[in-house]
Amino acid sequence: MTEPSPFPPTAPPSRPVASGLYLVATPIGNLRDMTLRALDVLAAADLVLAEDTRVTGKLLSAYGIKAKLERCDDHASARAAEGAIERLRAGEVVALVSDAGTPMVNDPGFVVARAVIAAGLPVHPIPGASSLLAALCIAGLPSDRVLFAGFLPPKSGARKTMLEEVRTARQTLVFFESGPRLADSLADMAAVLGPRPAAVARELTKLYEECVRGTLSELAVDPRCQGPKGEIVVVIGPGEMEVASEADVDAALAEAMTRLAPGEAAAEVSKALNLPRKPLYRRALELQGRG
Repeated sequence: MTEPSPFPPTAPPSRPVASGLYLVATPIGNLRDMTLRALDVLAAADLVLAEDTRVTGKLLSAYGIKAKLERCDDHASARAAEGAIERLRAGEVVALVSDAGTPMVNDPGFVVARAVIAAGLPVHPIPGASSLLAALCIAGLPSDRVLFAGFLPPKSGARKTMLEEVRTARQTLVFFESGPRLADSLADMAAVLGPRPAAVARELTKLYEECVRGTLSELAVDPRCQGPKGEIVVVIGPGEMEVASEADVDAALAEAMTRLAPGEAAAEVSKALNLPRKPLYRRALELQGRG
């Protein structure tokens, strides 16, 4: 006997859209990933702030929605924020979208959202497509603790410096990257982060969706990662816990005790090096006695 479906046979009716700023996620490739609630908000919006009005205009046209569009990229955010606050105080509905995916995840919109929050006006998320989450889902790597670092610098030196900053992070790392830089970035990742498992996801939700998995070194020379087209997300597994040497521990305690009492220094080093506090406190007292 077939169990009855827990879902209603038809979608729930739409609700009236109250005044507020709505951060609306839009498809990252497949237009059918648009949510019903996002369509409700965009149809009701008195103003839609868009990263590129041409891109958003095509999206709205595909769903038969007519709305007033205003540009809101990095250069126009301050002006857009002022206009949004004025409209919200008049009781209107303002929607904010990026070209694709969830606004403010490495996209414009932060200035507007922060200004509206500071003005004490309502801000609502309208969740939906996100290349970050989509890549995490199919990477086959731990997703319980994640560090999203956006785009790496274009030049190798600066890129390696940034990678050094996250090398000791115990989370899965996620980066955005462009096709022409991908192979060089993967090589730098392998050099700095070591032989970690990783995945390169591109064209997510689109016809030629692809996820290439392997170690960073393997991916750096994989033909599929040599200048591919499309939007790219790189997901890297967390590194192994490094064990600090006695010399490293003593140096960390000595530095901390130039600023803190022995107990506080031990607590700080314990957190930084993931070591038990009591032995560190005893060692701090020994070092203090030597001084």
